[in-house]
Amino acid sequence: MKSLLAYRNWQPTLLMKASLIFTLAAAVTVVICPDIWRWVLAAVVIDNLILTFAGLWPRCNWVGSNWTSLPAAAVARGEIAITIDDGPDPEVTPTVLDILDYYGAKASFFCIAEKAQRYPDLCREIVKRGHAVENHSMQHKYYLPFLLLGGWFNELNAAQQTLTNITGIRPSFFRPPVGLRNPLLDPVLSRLDLQLVSWTRRGFDTVEKDAKMVLAKLVTGLTAGDILLLHDGKAARTLEGVPVILEVLPSLLEAVVAAKLHPVTLQRYANQSK
Repeated sequence: MKSLLAYRNWQPTLLMKASLIFTLAAAVTVVICPDIWRWVLAAVVIDNLILTFAGLWPRCNWVGSNWTSLPAAAVARGEIAITIDDGPDPEVTPTVLDILDYYGAKASFFCIAEKAQRYPDLCREIVKRGHAVENHSMQHKYYLPFLLLGGWFNELNAAQQTLTNITGIRPSFFRPPVGLRNPLLDPVLSRLDLQLVSWTRRGFDTVEKDAKMVLAKLVTGLTAGDILLLHDGKAARTLEGVPVILEVLPSLLEAVVAAKLHPVTLQRYANQSK
């Protein structure tokens, strides 16, 4: 009971409220009319399939708050967010930082906490250069969408503590591996005071080896408020063996400058609602 009280500030979405009420009503219905249990079970299965689909759709906000773009204030200022996942990587991240410095751009690095433990100085360098380190889970395991409440909490809390201890700054945002989750993530985010972030557009730069293709996906339709996704960890390599992000980032930032947009960290908008 005490552990459940930790989630008392959670504010479920309309879909989640409806699902909870429906589940309770289904249980009562089976007690009153046991002969129709098969129909009730079928309805409950459909309800759960809808919730599962919502959790496996990375940009969906049916089961919890999910930033797919920056708040309105950022749009008014002509700001965008460049987010970089799966690092830190000692072979890639330092060059990424140098490129960002050259263009005067800021980014948010969604770091795997286990990697951060291996390269703590690199994480601290990210922060030192004016960027943000955010939570991308402890181990980046693909089974996270199957976790229950306690499993989600243990994974995210361990990452929070690790990243905070390394950088001295508590992450304010979380992105699950591949963007996949389930309905039980949202109450854990509420408990840890984390905001879920997905993206507006991504380049699929962990699988696409053609830097021009990746760039096109990122800049086509680029506008203020967009959240872009790239990877310094697990980055695909060009035919010449260069991490795709290193080929794409300079051209991307040139396009950003030409569009008179300003890359900022997500931390600029921490604790703000959409």
